Amino acid sequence: MEEQLFDRLVSIRRQLHQYPELSFSEHRTCAFVETELRELGVSVESVASTGLIGTLEKGGGPTVVLRADMDALPVVEDSGVSFPSLTEGVMHACGHDLHVTMLLGAARLLRDREFEGTVKFVFQPAEESPLRSPEKGKSGGQLIMESGRLAGADAVLGLHVNPLLPTGQLEYKVGEALASVGNFSIRIEGKGGHPGAMRHVIDPVAVAGALIPAAHALVGPQPDPPTAVLAITHVETLARASFNVIPSSMLLQGSLRAVKNDDYNDIVARLRILLSQLEQKHKCRIDLDFSAYYPALLNDGRIHDLLAPVQERLFGIQNIVEGQAYLVGEDFSFYSRAIPAQFYFLGAKTKENDAYWLHHPKVTFDENCIRYGSPLLAEGALRLMKSL
Repeated sequence: MEEQLFDRLVSIRRQLHQYPELSFSEHRTCAFVETELRELGVSVESVASTGLIGTLEKGGGPTVVLRADMDALPVVEDSGVSFPSLTEGVMHACGHDLHVTMLLGAARLLRDREFEGTVKFVFQPAEESPLRSPEKGKSGGQLIMESGRLAGADAVLGLHVNPLLPTGQLEYKVGEALASVGNFSIRIEGKGGHPGAMRHVIDPVAVAGALIPAAHALVGPQPDPPTAVLAITHVETLARASFNVIPSSMLLQGSLRAVKNDDYNDIVARLRILLSQLEQKHKCRIDLDFSAYYPALLNDGRIHDLLAPVQERLFGIQNIVEGQAYLVGEDFSFYSRAIPAQFYFLGAKTKENDAYWLHHPKVTFDENCIRYGSPLLAEGALRLMKSL
């Protein structure tokens, strides 16, 4: 990458970092990206509320989709960088500012290249929080795929910066690489009353006490690294706290994650059976609601193999690392379930950071990763258009 382009992309990244926006609120970011694409002669269309798709077409040939997510997180920044967030309580703690920057860099690299085919640049809203969705529980990636705008695409590429992977390394995993993830709420409706009159009470706290270890046991012992987890992350009574009043209701919230979709669905089915059994035993009512769901991300081995020459040229074979499946969710999974896909982790470790991973207020990213990310997307698209 020429230094002039790299310096321009660093400037873009820092501007994006200073003005982060939450899911489905990426208005400033979207407007900035649209201006950049139109200056490159790329046609632009709006999608999924605050997202957009740019199209660069040069003759007949395959269609390759390149995707970046744009939203930030409700995190108070404590990274120590010289260009911190200027939006109170919001931070690009997941590196999406770098993703946007690298995709804009790929568009610049592809503008002047000869190829036969179409590249679609997807700048997606709301990877982080589907709870803000105009359609309940649907992320930006899910809405884009449901829009039909990418129908007929031949391949899709995405990447994610990894702040603990050395810059200049690329991590891949063929097959199911990131987890099926579901966020759930369990509401227990009992019968409150006085602790001294227990025969008149159906105690939801006691039901919750039985439910939590039984739910955890549905996943059972796990290998290292684990392939599934069920975590209860929040418990509250739906009444004012009191030493001498048993509440009528309890709310439990949590996250279910499994590398394989089949395992996820099996655990959900057994959780429903467990809740039904507890209802009958305690004569209470228990409601289970899932507020969001991402399927497991599926990486296509053929696409990875076709990209091998690009990876080796940009990173060197010694810096291409086969990774493990992670119990994290990514709505790139919606693309990967409909289009042959590859999603990579890109090294972005700074010398200041030995411990902080994604979503931490102290996380930092090495901007030199841009030198690898933009060419990987651009050269990857060219390779696929020639090979598919």
